[in-house]
Amino acid sequence: MRLTGGEPLLRRRLERLIEMLAYWDDLDLTLTTNGSLLKDKARDLRAAGLRRVTVSLDSLDDGVFARMNDVSFPVAKVLEGIESAVAAGLAPIKVNMVVQRGVNEDSVLPMARFMKAEGHILRFIEYMDVGATNGWKLDQVVPSRTVAARIAAELPIEPIDAEYSGEVAERWRYTDGGGEVGFISSVTQAFCSGCTRARLSAEGQLYTCLFATHGTDFRAPIRGGAADDDLAAMIRAVWGVRDDRYSELRAGGSAGNGKIEMSYIGG
Repeated sequence: MRLTGGEPLLRRRLERLIEMLAYWDDLDLTLTTNGSLLKDKARDLRAAGLRRVTVSLDSLDDGVFARMNDVSFPVAKVLEGIESAVAAGLAPIKVNMVVQRGVNEDSVLPMARFMKAEGHILRFIEYMDVGATNGWKLDQVVPSRTVAARIAAELPIEPIDAEYSGEVAERWRYTDGGGEVGFISSVTQAFCSGCTRARLSAEGQLYTCLFATHGTDFRAPIRGGAADDDLAAMIRAVWGVRDDRYSELRAGGSAGNGKIEMSYIGG
């Protein structure tokens, strides 16, 4: 289970929510953050029962980082948050880097070198829009294979097996034993058919796709006293009829006009 946002660390009483979810000892409870508040919250998050964190960081250069994310805090603050997370025991740390052509391509190798040296798992994500109607051109996308080739030319890598069925990141390891790197090809290799992700909104709506415009209300039955078996049956019913192929359909519809719109689910 992953807590995400927006920025989840802005949510009041987040630690209490984590405590409630951590009731299940075997739950792999993780959180994705931009790292801006992680330095001050890492120990409390771990004490509440959080297992791991994934940090979004698209460049080590402040100017490029700000351009990609429209934020006012420096990269140093994110790196301090990562250090605090490691010290608190929220490891292994995964770092997500979205690569956009003409913006942060030159940051690929510096990020790979740095995260390899620090022992963190860096995952490159193909740039995409994150709205249901926004269009953008394919020339903004740097294919994963291009990024992988650029890294391999300096830091040799080889593919390794997925950790679980439905994992969205293709895993590679450095041949010198210096850790691993991942590639999420959400544009050039849509993974709708193998998707195992669903998301629950803060309003209690269950969505089976990041781009879905309609969900299933679970808040009302929960507050109405529905039994666990009844809720489990609702989830099975929703999942059993899902036919989300949003990324694949948008990819197919992009042929001939030079545009493509895709989705990335999870992380």
